Amino acid sequence: MRVVVLTTSWPRTESEFAGRFVADAVERLRERGVEVDVVAPGRYRDFGLAYGGGMAANLRRRPWAAPLLLASMWWTARRAARRADLVHAHWLLTAAVARFAGRPWVVTLHGSGSAGRFSDVELARRFPRLVRWLLRPARAAICVSATVADALRAAGVERVVVIPNGVRVPGEVAPPAEPPEVLYVGRLSPEKNVDTLVAAVGDLNLVVAGDGPLRNLVPGALGAVPHREVERLLERATVLVAPCEREGFGLAAAEAMAFGRPVVAARGGGLLELVADGETGLLVPPRDAPALRAAVERLLADPELRERLGREARVRARERFGWDAVIERTLTVYREALS
Repeated sequence: MRVVVLTTSWPRTESEFAGRFVADAVERLRERGVEVDVVAPGRYRDFGLAYGGGMAANLRRRPWAAPLLLASMWWTARRAARRADLVHAHWLLTAAVARFAGRPWVVTLHGSGSAGRFSDVELARRFPRLVRWLLRPARAAICVSATVADALRAAGVERVVVIPNGVRVPGEVAPPAEPPEVLYVGRLSPEKNVDTLVAAVGDLNLVVAGDGPLRNLVPGALGAVPHREVERLLERATVLVAPCEREGFGLAAAEAMAFGRPVVAARGGGLLELVADGETGLLVPPRDAPALRAAVERLLADPELRERLGREARVRARERFGWDAVIERTLTVYREALS
């Protein structure tokens, strides 16, 4: 099987978060014998829109560049698709290109909260007729969570399939570090509720892996680090905090669960499907710093509760987000799209 993966986000270095989940999926598909040709920024001209503050923020500042980006992407994707059986687009913007690539296609919608009103979920809610028209020829619309899928179904999109992002579930995990560490992994930007994070647990032993416009709020942040370093931090962590209620999926939370670490998460978005309150972690009201702190302190003070939640989190991660299951479901969608 030959597949063109079309994306506007792709990691340029080991420490870059952007598109890391797409790159990881491509690696696993290749391990299963799929020939994958990646069409990402650098392969086509992105006119300064792909990186930096992110596609949505860059489009707000330079909307005139969008037609140029789409034209360059379409030209490159169409040439690559001549040698492919299937095109797999990521995000709605690339669906507009895949629709005219001349091959059967599927699309994965991630519903990233960092895109704000340009996120897949918000576009489906605000422009249902446009989204329905755009996705009508798609053989499948893959959604990383039921939250994203519900928005698409409400817009009238058919052939919706839920396949979460995949995570590596290690065979064994070492005990957390001492003294206990509270970990946050993600972009340091307003929509991630970084201000709530700092107000709630900034005076605890907080470890932050990430970068962004609000890095000044977390002077000790490690910045963007390679994924292997993120996994080392997860193994050291006692608890992971996920304060953003608008996540389409919540990759950092899923990875923490795979490492057997309980998650304190804002109640909303895709995190509701990851974290079962009192079973695999604790849920708190969004933007409620006192509630967030109380939940973290509860876990820090109760090793037995942490162990129980972490054990159940690890089981759930293996069953729902382990790469074997995710890639097998993806291949099933591919086969059905080509049948």
